Amino acid sequence: MQKSLNRSLQYTIGMAFVVIALALTGLQPSAANASSTLGSFADLAEKLIPTVVNISSRQKVEEVNTMPEMHTFPPGSPFEDFFEDFLDRQGQQAPAMPPASLGSGFVIDAENGYIVTNSHVVRNAEDIRVTFYDDQTVDATLIGHDSKTDIAVLKVDSSIDLSAISYGNSDKMRVGDWVIAIGNPFGLGGTVTAGIISAQQRNINAGPYDDFIQTDASINRGNSGGPMFDTDGNVIGINTAIFSPSGGSVGIGFAVPINLAKPVIDQLIEFGHTRRGWLGVRIQSVSDEIAESLGLDSAHGALVASLSAKGPAEKSGVKAGDIILSFDGKDIDEMRDLPRIVAETKVGSSVDVVIWRGEEEITKKVVLGELEKAEETGLLASESTPDDTPENTPGTKVERVGITIKAIDKQERDIYAIRDSLDGIIISDVEDESEAAEKGLIAGDVISEINQKPVTSVTEFQETLSAAKEAKRSSILLLVHREDNTRFVALGISEEQEQE
Repeated sequence: MQKSLNRSLQYTIGMAFVVIALALTGLQPSAANASSTLGSFADLAEKLIPTVVNISSRQKVEEVNTMPEMHTFPPGSPFEDFFEDFLDRQGQQAPAMPPASLGSGFVIDAENGYIVTNSHVVRNAEDIRVTFYDDQTVDATLIGHDSKTDIAVLKVDSSIDLSAISYGNSDKMRVGDWVIAIGNPFGLGGTVTAGIISAQQRNINAGPYDDFIQTDASINRGNSGGPMFDTDGNVIGINTAIFSPSGGSVGIGFAVPINLAKPVIDQLIEFGHTRRGWLGVRIQSVSDEIAESLGLDSAHGALVASLSAKGPAEKSGVKAGDIILSFDGKDIDEMRDLPRIVAETKVGSSVDVVIWRGEEEITKKVVLGELEKAEETGLLASESTPDDTPENTPGTKVERVGITIKAIDKQERDIYAIRDSLDGIIISDVEDESEAAEKGLIAGDVISEINQKPVTSVTEFQETLSAAKEAKRSSILLLVHREDNTRFVALGISEEQEQE
């Protein structure tokens, strides 16, 4: 019996060492056949490096005696004393030189000489030069750029022998997939790094269409505009930004998904600028309170806060207070999904928009306009806030809501620039530390609707509020105007919330 126990113990210890050894070598006992995928990237890198270029651009000089940005050297470096002596001899003066920008790019069309990079790499450039893997340097022409997605397209002499990339499918990439980045960090061309996809659909507040791929592959200054490849050698992203308190790579880099970039690239090549779809709505998120107040089963979709006059949505019968649930057959799970889907839809196309109104789904047919034309002609609604607030005026305090309301008189219309055509009631005071204050309501805001019903008097407001309480609603939905800015605000009205 003792010998049997000893053999069992030896076997257990032996297997433990095997598991530890496999873990240290990066292999899993049940996936040994996958070890080949973690081998060298050398063959792939050798194939892809010729498709990647280094980009240098020179911006316009704005100040005559501005020192150009220079690399810093570590203390004790022999270059440190050299530059100090040089500056002393020059009397700390240097001739005015235009600031330079270094970045990366990649060839997408060898026959026509098209190259993709970031917009910020070539923005306001007087001249742009592209250096290939064999150190050949040529001038490039800017075909077009888009600041909203930070994408630019360049063109070089098509007689040059070029190697072009192949597009991948960024929608099929998963968190944990291997990726390879090739670029020009700190001017060191042809640098190859590898890592995994750390996260998808990141919103870093870089623009209205944020949908970044996050990676831990080393990306530094100068990698901007370079390609992110999958392990089949297809481009699935454009390296664009890093998060770095130190200025160097800390393992958090971001790339524009190639599926988002391709329509922009195609439009820049065809038109020299983007042509995005335009719906003509200003939207906001649907909170749990808003969903409950409108009878929606869960918080999803995009709430229409206001519409552009004569815009596509208004023409089709969409109204403020509608919740857009789907657009052209694509579900809108979050508010930020809608702008990207609309922008990627062809201008002039007729699409079905499913909205939530009156506790039922309604489908509207909308013919999309062009965002860029709407911007040029001033059709987009402006956002502004009043600069000064008058002293609080008497009114009716609304219990549980934290606001005081009153009828709009001429004084308020003059002070807050309230247009004559806007009917409603005005907030004359907001309680400190109330939910209304937390949600940004201030004296001077105009309430034109409560629970999607027009309100023109304090009495109407109180009647609708009482009806919501009788229906055991936990919140009310207000349509609030502040100059030309319109939004919906949900405020709790339940006794439980009051006690809290």
